[in-house]
Amino acid sequence: MTQAELAAVQTHLRKLFANQRIALVAPSRRNASVEMRIGEEFVGTVHRDEEDGDVSYSISIVVLAEDLAQLN
Repeated sequence: MTQAELAAVQTHLRKLFANQRIALVAPSRRNASVEMRIGEEFVGTVHRDEEDGDVSYSISIVVLAEDLAQLN
């Protein structure tokens, strides 16, 4: 993803979830996954998909079982 795409997707996610702490972090190597973070916490990855000229972005969110145990 380009820097412009990262900025646009990040802005959209911040508005959608009403959370200014959401940050998309560009990978250090080409074609690696973009990290989605909330504050210092890694929450998932963002992937760009282009098919037949249409571009979309998908988010995979990670929930660790150990994090669920902290809620009880």
